[in-house]
Amino acid sequence: YRFFGEPVVKACVENGASCIDISGEPQFLEGMYLKYNEKAAEKRVYVIGSCGFDSIPADMGVLYTRDKLKGTLTAVESFLTVKSGPEGSCIHDGTWKSVVHGLSDQDNLKKLRKQIGYTPVPVVGEKLKRRGLVFYSQEFKQYSIPFMGSDVSVVKRSQRYLHTQLQETPVQYAAYANVGGFGSVVKLMFAGILFLLLVKFSFGRKLLIKYPEFFSAGRFTKKGPTQKQMDETSFSMTFFGEGYSEGQDPQKGKPNVKICTQVKGPEPGYIATPIAMVQAGVALLEDAACLPAQGGVYSPGAAFSKTKLIDRLNKHGMEFSVITKPEV
Repeated sequence: YRFFGEPVVKACVENGASCIDISGEPQFLEGMYLKYNEKAAEKRVYVIGSCGFDSIPADMGVLYTRDKLKGTLTAVESFLTVKSGPEGSCIHDGTWKSVVHGLSDQDNLKKLRKQIGYTPVPVVGEKLKRRGLVFYSQEFKQYSIPFMGSDVSVVKRSQRYLHTQLQETPVQYAAYANVGGFGSVVKLMFAGILFLLLVKFSFGRKLLIKYPEFFSAGRFTKKGPTQKQMDETSFSMTFFGEGYSEGQDPQKGKPNVKICTQVKGPEPGYIATPIAMVQAGVALLEDAACLPAQGGVYSPGAAFSKTKLIDRLNKHGMEFSVITKPEV
């Protein structure tokens, strides 16, 4: 999307068509907001980014958790688990390239956000404590790391919109991914250090892009996954929410209610992503009366919070549910 996405957005806005994409690149998503939000509003069209695995499960999952809590939700942590069969799983190297270019260009993302001039999202309730770079998750009895995708930035944009435009209580959010046992952590740390060293230099980036399979230990390949790998892979995203019971002021005292929810689905990149994108498109067409009052560039949670998107996803293989602690 960084290199090829803008002409599509530009053409859609200029010609009065709404647009949905599956980008997981914050710089592209927020750059389109800066450039086209006002023009899209004038044309009364909706440009809705990250409608794939990045970031429908996370963004709509936070809203689902909020709606299922009896009280006021103030903070959520999500944990992603990807399960694969005997042949493992892999991703096409297009995603790898997005990560390489995204991490090498972090400074420009900061400048872009300054240009947009985001209003800070207020912290309501107890401040959510960030966990470490690697930590042992008692909930899953395995090691976890911060999730590297765009989920946190997308959810934050949605929460900012819902707070400033609809006066809803903003939810703090942190995203993590489960990585397995100690051996997995050692491999991951070694690969991560090497990656971060190489990504800083153009020569290193060329190496990373030329040999994705080698530098990702087979996780990213130029061929992408086989049908069997896709059929045997699934994901679950578990949300631990906390907040304040009905009638209690979230600005006073500690959170006194908790909730655990989950979004489950098939293989994330090639099966769950098209399900999410198509159902987002259907919601855009059929739930038009429930969309924001004016057009613009939106994140999924901002655009679809009042629609039936979650119901649609539930009917098409992405399951949203409330679970109790023992079931986790």
